[in-house]
Amino acid sequence: MSDPQPILERLLHLHPKLIDLQLDRVWKLLGELGAPHLKMPPVVHVAGTNGKGSVIAMMRAALEAAGYKVHVYTSPHLVRFNERIRLAGRLIEDDELTEVLEICERTNNNRPITFFEITTAAAFLAFSRRPADVTLLETGLGGRLDATNAIRNAVLTAITPVSMDHQQHLGDTLSMIAGEKAGILKKGVPCVTALQPRDAENAITEKAAAVSAPLVIEGLDWTVRHGPEGIVINAGGHIREFPLPSLEGPHQAQNAGLAVALLDRLPGFTLADGQIAAGLKNTEWPARLQRLRRGPIRGALGPEFALWLDGGHNPGAADALAAWLAQREPLPLHLVFGMLNTKDPEGFLRPLVPYVHSVYSVPIKGQENCCSSAELARVATGLGLTATACDDVRGALRAIRANEIGPARVLIAGSLYLAGTVLAENG
Repeated sequence: MSDPQPILERLLHLHPKLIDLQLDRVWKLLGELGAPHLKMPPVVHVAGTNGKGSVIAMMRAALEAAGYKVHVYTSPHLVRFNERIRLAGRLIEDDELTEVLEICERTNNNRPITFFEITTAAAFLAFSRRPADVTLLETGLGGRLDATNAIRNAVLTAITPVSMDHQQHLGDTLSMIAGEKAGILKKGVPCVTALQPRDAENAITEKAAAVSAPLVIEGLDWTVRHGPEGIVINAGGHIREFPLPSLEGPHQAQNAGLAVALLDRLPGFTLADGQIAAGLKNTEWPARLQRLRRGPIRGALGPEFALWLDGGHNPGAADALAAWLAQREPLPLHLVFGMLNTKDPEGFLRPLVPYVHSVYSVPIKGQENCCSSAELARVATGLGLTATACDDVRGALRAIRANEIGPARVLIAGSLYLAGTVLAENG
């Protein structure tokens, strides 16, 4: 079996900049590959700041419960690159991944191109070669100039909640960021939107009017209510009840509402409510308030500590974590915190201050552009939190076990890259 890792490492060095948003490079490559982006199964294209992957995971689970074959493209991966590409229900195998990457590398012929662009082209090539009923496609960054926006056969688009993130690439106001996200809207293609802050909603509405894309708006065309037992969807007076999704947190109930609204409007597909319910109950999406119950990382703590892992890394994600904590039994929370230096650690920590008993900051293994643990500890201290700088996650957990008293919760958060290293080390 071939190993795709060497070619992935070569592709990382084809372009001098980590991120350089444009579509010309990927369009040129796709054209030379025979336009695989025009030969994929019908596409549902999902943009937004938080919840994109969760919404796609719920849609996939429901569609597969109904017997449909589903391609999925998400990013970033947590442990293995293969996680980004799911072909007709299964993660892409190493042999096929290596093959499409080699074709793209050879076709690109050493021209400058970003890692995300060339690997997106490889995903599209894989999707075009394998039959499926639908493609669920997550933007990488933004929307308008995101490599995924090269597609032309979207039958439905979606925008999850928009909040401040990636300001260095998308703009420094909510309106600018939402406008970039809304760049995936296409003429005549319905877009289902989650509840948005006013500035984001206005930007999305303006873009929809400019391209003649019908909007299906939460709070206007459909609503979702959730309680301890389930969620209630109301679309034009048609009321249906579903179980809570398997994913933890009130924000996931909101994401489930968006997933159902999308499934209801997916042309050519018919799902029974029981199939949607089965999908919601069986959704799997790691590092989204994931309880770690076993493994060597979990073993660094005693049984009096409940260990949770979340990849949230922006203020919107922190708001969702705070809402989850507000609904749970009040226990001391010890936060193991690592973050990239392109993010806003103070903005992430601020909503969590009322719930956090102590912070143990860590660097992120393998990431040169991460904040130092000392820097993160200073930010936490500036917010009035007790903070300790640690060398790594296991060291932080050992310090918690030595210094803190249970029962208590431990939450590892601040970065999907940090979450990936934890899952890899935990087996």
